[in-house]
Amino acid sequence: MHGDDNPLRAEKRKKLHALKEAGINPFPYSFERNANVSELVERHADKLQTGEKLPETKYRIAGRLMTLRSMGKAAFFNLQDQTGALQVYVKLEELGEIDRKAFELVDLGDIVGIEGYAFKTQKGEFSLHAKKFEMLTKTLEPLPEKFHGISDVEIKYRHRHLDLMSDPESRKVFETRAKIIREIRKWMEARGFMEVETPTLQPIYGGAAAHPFATHHRALDMKLYMKISPELYLKRLIVGGFEKVFEIGKNFRNEGIDRTHNPEFTMMEWYEAYTDYQYQMKQFEELVSGLALTITGSMKISYQGKEVDFTPPWRRLTVFDGVREYAGIDPDKASDDEIFKACNKNGLGLEKPLVRGEMLMKLFEATAEQHLWQPTFVMDHPVEISPLTKIHRGDSRLVERFEPFVACMEIGNAYSELNDPEEQYRRLKEQEDKRGSDEEAHPMDDDFVYAIDSGMPPTGGVGLGIERVVMLLTNQNSIRDIILFPTMKLK
Repeated sequence: MHGDDNPLRAEKRKKLHALKEAGINPFPYSFERNANVSELVERHADKLQTGEKLPETKYRIAGRLMTLRSMGKAAFFNLQDQTGALQVYVKLEELGEIDRKAFELVDLGDIVGIEGYAFKTQKGEFSLHAKKFEMLTKTLEPLPEKFHGISDVEIKYRHRHLDLMSDPESRKVFETRAKIIREIRKWMEARGFMEVETPTLQPIYGGAAAHPFATHHRALDMKLYMKISPELYLKRLIVGGFEKVFEIGKNFRNEGIDRTHNPEFTMMEWYEAYTDYQYQMKQFEELVSGLALTITGSMKISYQGKEVDFTPPWRRLTVFDGVREYAGIDPDKASDDEIFKACNKNGLGLEKPLVRGEMLMKLFEATAEQHLWQPTFVMDHPVEISPLTKIHRGDSRLVERFEPFVACMEIGNAYSELNDPEEQYRRLKEQEDKRGSDEEAHPMDDDFVYAIDSGMPPTGGVGLGIERVVMLLTNQNSIRDIILFPTMKLK
């Protein structure tokens, strides 16, 4: 891709030097604009008649030259800025000497500035008639051949600038992503939540079952971990007296990469004192259905060719009911051995029985999740897999937890948070003892236990996978299409 063995690059470099020899700076410091493409289109496109001109109003716009059709002494070219593309007409004899020279040495992909007036061509196309033309950035790399979109995903993800430059749909996805995050912030702040930040580098990782990335701090000579979750820090803030806190930030998990996973991803977590998981379930569906409405104009969206209806209330499905419905096993009646056999019948390949609750959860994942296309709260998980969650007030085998699923994809996780210090210590100790056999088990965090000893009010806590929601609301099949720079293997 780089290197001047490419004749197109060599030709561009020649033109760059020709510009400099002509006394033209191919990289000026600034260009004062008074409009962008979408503003011009909005202002004039529908109002101008065919052939009508507005020579008295001078517009200065800038952008990338995407197409060029030369007709000897005149030319049409397409100029693209962040807001859209516009046809520009230029007559060489109307340009000053320096401007004409700059235009003669222009290539596709160069960034240019023009000054001119709005008009409509005889064919009825809204355009700008350029009276001045300035080279703003001379490029060396040719535009991608398919300037209407890159089909090679390797190029698309590794060289995102080429994708954004050549595919307006891709740009729109990332603009929508930014809008979604903006709307979430607005929603949280309207409900009195305070946005906070927790450390990315942590001496003890926790708050989720995941492999961390480890690093070393030289000055303190200590091992640190990249945050896998902000949970244990956010709960300290609830203990400290902040009653509604949220954080939108990066988490890092040293795990595989697939359609819904990237090692570095964006999560939002919020904690609200004096609430439980039932209350947060209502908030969650309200937030996400409201987002769908704001972003797409409807609570019913099309995702990968199938309808998803976000209209509340969403379906509630307990883990045990899911196992009954989709695995054909009754968790209240089946023996451990029957559950073990059912796991292996469903392709889980367990060598020996696990703890009962773990097997039931694995059975649910293997049989039920693939059916959860419409928004569904999977709730009331086995206690063995949820060390930071309150025991279910109606069944001590379970905890008060929910995981929302949409399009067979988990988009969050929430608890009635455990705030009994003795019980919390016992559960973390249990996890620590498992660490020999399970690298993803929670480590003991004495500082966190010390904070809980100081008293955390009853609290509902929720995690929302920002990328998964963005995938749904932009109809993208892969997480890589909604992360600007996904993690890639080195070439």
